[in-house]
Amino acid sequence: MAEAMETPGGEAYLAAIAGIVADAEDIGRQIAAGQIAELRMLAAAGQLADQQGARKDANVLLHDMALRSISAEVAGAMRMTDRTVQRRIGEARVTIEGFPAAVAAWEGGRIVQGHVKAIVNAGLTLPGELWAAFEAIAIERCDGETPNRVRGELEILAHRMHPRSFAERHEEAAAGRCVRLVPGRDGMSDLIATLPTVIAEGIHDRLTQQARAIIDTRDERSADSDVVATDARSTDQVRADVFADLLLAGTPALDDTRDTTAGPLGAIRARVQILVPAATLTDADDGPCDLAGRSPIDPATARLLAGSTHIWERLFHDPTTGVTISTDSYRVPSGMRRFLQARDQHCRFPGCRVAAIRCEVDHTHDHALGGRTELSNLAHLCQRHHSMKQFTAWRVRQLSGGVLEWTSPLGRTYREDAPTPAVAFTPAATHPGDPAPF
Repeated sequence: MAEAMETPGGEAYLAAIAGIVADAEDIGRQIAAGQIAELRMLAAAGQLADQQGARKDANVLLHDMALRSISAEVAGAMRMTDRTVQRRIGEARVTIEGFPAAVAAWEGGRIVQGHVKAIVNAGLTLPGELWAAFEAIAIERCDGETPNRVRGELEILAHRMHPRSFAERHEEAAAGRCVRLVPGRDGMSDLIATLPTVIAEGIHDRLTQQARAIIDTRDERSADSDVVATDARSTDQVRADVFADLLLAGTPALDDTRDTTAGPLGAIRARVQILVPAATLTDADDGPCDLAGRSPIDPATARLLAGSTHIWERLFHDPTTGVTISTDSYRVPSGMRRFLQARDQHCRFPGCRVAAIRCEVDHTHDHALGGRTELSNLAHLCQRHHSMKQFTAWRVRQLSGGVLEWTSPLGRTYREDAPTPAVAFTPAATHPGDPAPF
């Protein structure tokens, strides 16, 4: 029996493979059923928001707040951020309502989720009245092929079916150019710029030429000298370093602010908030430092930034709870605001990570209704969640220690504890005969 299992042509081996394949097919059907059910649930949530906004007294703000509120309610159950759920609600509605035949083919096992995404992504470039015709052809093209193989073909099909010229559509797409920041691991992040292709290619080409020039100069100097070059950066690394230097220290070619009170754009410098343990500053510790609202950064970068900063804040934390209780600054600060930035670190709505320095300080109990401007009644909220608190049925109250308790329209409660400070002090261990701490 053992020999039969080891032989690819053996009956036991073939039976085992057949069982695994059968399980794969069965599990695939179960996963697809769950994914489709989730898609329909999200689409129903969006439709409910539409119904709330369809009242006679409704306006754009009411509809938007209804969608935000429902998204936050669902996010609590799914353990996601409300922004993510709202985005997925939009995607689900487009798929369920705009491409029902693709969903039916997925449900019937003809295609898989990857095919549906490829059909929807390509189909969205077409006017809505052409979706059904495109969808019918696309499903036939997907039948029996993997999503990767048909994705390019579906994009070409959509281009050929489009009634407008590519030039017109490119001009419209260019209006959506943007820059996004995606936090990564080990103190790294991806900075993604969506630009017209020719500009993106030009940027990459210039960075590549500059990187090669630096490397060529380095190699020439090394060849003419007995000194071994210490710069061993690769082309990718040099390209990334030049990119960062140009953005952080360069001056834009077009600057409409030169003759305004705003001042020249080239004078604007980057601003970040970092929490650095004292031991890290003195090289006694090489642990990560905290870029508030984002992710850990390496200690070398933190020390470099600390050496050139003009603003210093000393933070004290309750040794039991770890919550910041006071702060001071070299400059005369708005003490209460700096305390809150140190305590909150980011927006205090459940799941939100917008940095406190980019948020608004909100009176938990409305100031106009008697709420006092004191630490126990203030917390940072980003503009999105500040508006939700003001215009929807979401409610919040602040407990001791900076704890916020949010209550959703359904009456579900979410406890939002103050973030654990990146810099915390613990009592030192004492031994018999040691002097008492003071």
